[in-house]
Amino acid sequence: MKIAMASDHAGFRLKNEIRKYLEAQGHEVEDFGTFSEDSCDLSDYVYPAALAVGKGECERGVFVDGVGYGSALIANKIRNVYAAVCQDPFCAQLARQHTDSNVLCIGGKIIGDAIAMEIVKTWMHTDPLTEEKYVRRVNKVKEINDRHCV
Repeated sequence: MKIAMASDHAGFRLKNEIRKYLEAQGHEVEDFGTFSEDSCDLSDYVYPAALAVGKGECERGVFVDGVGYGSALIANKIRNVYAAVCQDPFCAQLARQHTDSNVLCIGGKIIGDAIAMEIVKTWMHTDPLTEEKYVRRVNKVKEINDRHCV
């Protein structure tokens, strides 16, 4: 699977740890930056990474900033991107099962490395539920996306 990754300075270190794990699992990672811990603007990196997911150039994305919400706010402005902030593996499981999220956002300042890796593992290995009510709900979100995202 091809995965887009992005971070700001607050998420740089954790992004690199996650990248190593994903590559070790056989995934292709496209790193959109940042490439240091120097202060930077999150949108400069998350925006092009989210575009790659939205256009289908990458199947999923993993974005890391200070708390995760900045990445999600930016990513969810892009058509066909469904970003979820996850702070524990249970949230990651539900973000895939119930919403079929294709972008995972993590807070590098609030989540330690060990829990972050469990979140990524859970999110990567969880499939969406196929029961009618979940499919119906996901399709409603996709309809909203199609109506309002250009």
